[in-house]
Amino acid sequence: MLRLQDSYLHKGKRKALVKIIREKGIKDERVLDAIYQLPRHFFFDSALVSHAYEDKAFPIGEGQTISQPFTVAFQTELLELKPGDKVLEIGTGSGYQGTILHILGADVYSIEYQKKLYEKTRKFLDRLGVKFNLFQGDGSKGLLKHSPFDKILVTAGAPIVPNDLIRQLKIGGVLVIPVGDRSSQKMLKLTKKSRTQVVKEEFDSFAFVPLLGKDGWK
Repeated sequence: MLRLQDSYLHKGKRKALVKIIREKGIKDERVLDAIYQLPRHFFFDSALVSHAYEDKAFPIGEGQTISQPFTVAFQTELLELKPGDKVLEIGTGSGYQGTILHILGADVYSIEYQKKLYEKTRKFLDRLGVKFNLFQGDGSKGLLKHSPFDKILVTAGAPIVPNDLIRQLKIGGVLVIPVGDRSSQKMLKLTKKSRTQVVKEEFDSFAFVPLLGKDGWK
């Protein structure tokens, strides 16, 4: 249980991290406050815990990473979350991004492709006392049974925008997804204006681990 202690030193490092993220252009104070509230070092293996408050991505096993804090903040800001929004997260990973969404008042549904990572994260979040809806499976198909969603967030690089995800968005809903090749992706924000009209906005390039599954990388 030692590593679940949150000290004044950790809080000071989080404050410095929030300053860096703000200087990089994140303006939503609610997002910045959530980053400050959540101890990122809880989500790290002990060997890497000293790096928890660097603005970098780090490995978490099964070929996956915990995203760079700026990336987490950037994607979250694009979602324009409102408390009570029903949000589908594709790629649970360590659970860090999902917990940020949970802190912001979202009703979170999160799906992880890797079974070992899903089991590890489910047990960890239970230990942390964080409760949201976790599933294991092919996130590129979404979660039809629980749709529609107000917001969908994809935390892995996709070769295309999966049609299943567009279909599972409510009218007025927002999908944030990085799309490109295996090494670099453009961040896209897609707003579903009607059943047949989707407005696309394109942002900076990022580098995510590949989205796996039917409409991901094989």
